[in-house]
Amino acid sequence: MHEILIYTSHIISYISIGIICYGAAIGLFHFVRNELNRLGKGFSLQRTVQIKIEVGYYLLLGLEFLIASDIIDTIVNPSFQDLGILAGTVVIRTGLSYFLNKEIDDLKGDKKHLSPL
Repeated sequence: MHEILIYTSHIISYISIGIICYGAAIGLFHFVRNELNRLGKGFSLQRTVQIKIEVGYYLLLGLEFLIASDIIDTIVNPSFQDLGILAGTVVIRTGLSYFLNKEIDDLKGDKKHLSPL
């Protein structure tokens, strides 16, 4: 059972890294495409804001998976040092998630007020 939990934790960590990399790649692709549209007058500031929101969602999802992986790791190796490391990691990642989510919500509100160029 111990090995299965360790293996599961590693799989979840790799999935979270994959989610973050996938979101960054998608965001980069759409960003470059939008920037290239400047040449043909098809650039959209609203699209840039939408890209930022989408990448933020992938980052949040990846962070949630990393927290799950850390919790499993601590369950497998329950020492006070590991609990302290988990607590610090969860606080930092939760803070990042909170502020990233707040920024996404702010961008959504700002997006409604943007006028097309």
